Amino acid sequence: MKTRILVVDDEPSFTHLLKHSLETAGYYEVGEENHAGHAVTAARSFDPDLVLLDIMMPDLDGTEVAARLKADHVLRDVPVIFLTALVTDDEAPEGFCKRGGHTFLPKNVRLEQLVECIEEHLTHGAPTSAGAR
Repeated sequence: MKTRILVVDDEPSFTHLLKHSLETAGYYEVGEENHAGHAVTAARSFDPDLVLLDIMMPDLDGTEVAARLKADHVLRDVPVIFLTALVTDDEAPEGFCKRGGHTFLPKNVRLEQLVECIEEHLTHGAPTSAGAR
């Protein structure tokens, strides 16, 4: 069974590209939601193992979406990784940065780094090879 990832971002072209890239990698089934206000409903319906979440969205800020996901009794344990243009390559020299207990990836992260970060979150911090879950 493939790992289920929900991508929440207001840019449909970005979510489509990410979905294609992750599914082509062969390890994931990816759902898309382009309206932050619908993210909890989409997550409830899709039942993801992990959520990739943009921060800057017009209808609702990604941090508020994350708070709503964590407040939902069904979704509270689903890991969230912020995938955002607010993080620069300089701030994330290894492909990601951690602040306040959250992981942030720049939107231009390499697929290999994204997969590594996803797998790390799915195994609760223990690095693994992609798909070894």
